[in-house]
Amino acid sequence: MRRAVTSGTPLPAPDDPTPTPPPDLTDPAPSDTAPTAPSDAAPHPDPPAGPGPHVGPHAGLGPRVDAAVAQQVRHARHAPWPYTRLDVAAARAAGHRPHPIRQFVLKTRSRCNLACTYCYVYEMADQGWREQPPAMTPATIARAAQRIAEHAAAHDLPRVDLVLHGGEPLLSAPAQLAAPVDAVRTAVAAAAPATRVTATVQTNGTLLTRGRLTALAAAGIRVGVSLDGGLPAHNTRRVDHAGRPGFASAARGLRLLARHPQSYAGVLCVVDLDQDPIETYESLLAFDPPSVGLLLPLANWSSPPPGHHPGRTPYADWLLAVFERWWHDGVRRTRIRLFEEIIALLLGLPTTTETLGLTPAATAVIETDGSIEQADSLKSAYEGAAATGMTLDTHSFDQLLDHPGLAARQLGRDALAGWCRACELVDVCGGGHYPHRYRAGEGFRRPSVYCADLQRLIRHIAAAVQRAAQTPRPAAGAPVAGATDTPPAEGTEAVDATAPVTAPAEAPPAEASAAHPPAVAS
Repeated sequence: MRRAVTSGTPLPAPDDPTPTPPPDLTDPAPSDTAPTAPSDAAPHPDPPAGPGPHVGPHAGLGPRVDAAVAQQVRHARHAPWPYTRLDVAAARAAGHRPHPIRQFVLKTRSRCNLACTYCYVYEMADQGWREQPPAMTPATIARAAQRIAEHAAAHDLPRVDLVLHGGEPLLSAPAQLAAPVDAVRTAVAAAAPATRVTATVQTNGTLLTRGRLTALAAAGIRVGVSLDGGLPAHNTRRVDHAGRPGFASAARGLRLLARHPQSYAGVLCVVDLDQDPIETYESLLAFDPPSVGLLLPLANWSSPPPGHHPGRTPYADWLLAVFERWWHDGVRRTRIRLFEEIIALLLGLPTTTETLGLTPAATAVIETDGSIEQADSLKSAYEGAAATGMTLDTHSFDQLLDHPGLAARQLGRDALAGWCRACELVDVCGGGHYPHRYRAGEGFRRPSVYCADLQRLIRHIAAAVQRAAQTPRPAAGAPVAGATDTPPAEGTEAVDATAPVTAPAEAPPAEASAAHPPAVAS
């Protein structure tokens, strides 16, 4: 699947089999300072009811105030960058303007019918789901719709992207699935009639039925499915609460979805070093996905990924095995989002997620209780890492833009570690996915824990693109090796669950790129 390259930004040097690790992985470099002045400022069971903790001088003023104060303390302890080292007002004065929210993740359900052993929502650092209502109420849906419409109108957004999420959003009855999307579309049509609303649901696939697919299709809601591979052996960690495997039900749902290509957004798969990469890739193709999202496991410097060793690049090796098969296929069998994003960035094109590149984060999460949070992937770092202390009743999405956690993810280079800022790959890598930079007690200003893997992956793909650019073009009308005769269907872009949507510094036209919901191991 080669692409001829005739113009674009200069490409990095060809493959380096032993990427040089950054010098500041253990201790921050002396120049690794903040860009602005410092400041001091069956399904999962429900938890037992009880009063929340009281913290500091605000004790007794109500559980929500106490929880907000406790959260500020946690942020300051776990992540000084950005929570005590970023002065948002100074950043604004220095020219860092906020970018509006363009993707809204609606947590319509906080419980799941599976109990995947690696799930970052239920099994990792943050256990906030225990405090959430099982389902979003109609009143919360209506308030979310109002806030989203308000934001779209204030910023003249050409498009907003909705992601129905959980938990498992398909725990809702078919008749209720489209209610949040219908509410948002109605509110946006009244407040910002020029704004288009797209919608996707991210599911584990086990509850897909003809009735649910019919309801989703009628509402124009596309479906992304999380899977660990296309064989039962790949999915041994995706089990229900009794320990029974969920693959058979998921495979049945995917086969049904494949018969509705207009509703099929794609498949997400977390890289598993214990599985053969080619076998995993080929097995996923059996479900005819329009796109495959290959995701690095959520990990960080305090909780490294499996197989992580200095000087080794096991995740790049795994991904490059798939890349070589995909790149040299005679026809395009599917899209692979990670590879296409790297190629686009190498050519200086805008991207739509924050897993790579330097475009600003533009995603907000609305929990079932109406609280406003940052991207779900932050839950892998520490308890409450995604929390903002904001709610739909008390805050607008414009106020979220000045939250230091989100503001830091809109700073581009200025949010990165010193070594990252000096790296020749920074425009492509962008420092890596934000949660992968975390180290306890320091925060999110280190290179990615996958730094060496990303270096090797990007350089290898750059070399492949360089070779394709230097290959003589065939005569007019002659077949092109690796090309497909059929252009991609509109709206078949990959669904990416660990990576939220980002807003390019110069936002492309509404039709220039499609929605890419965050990659979530549902």
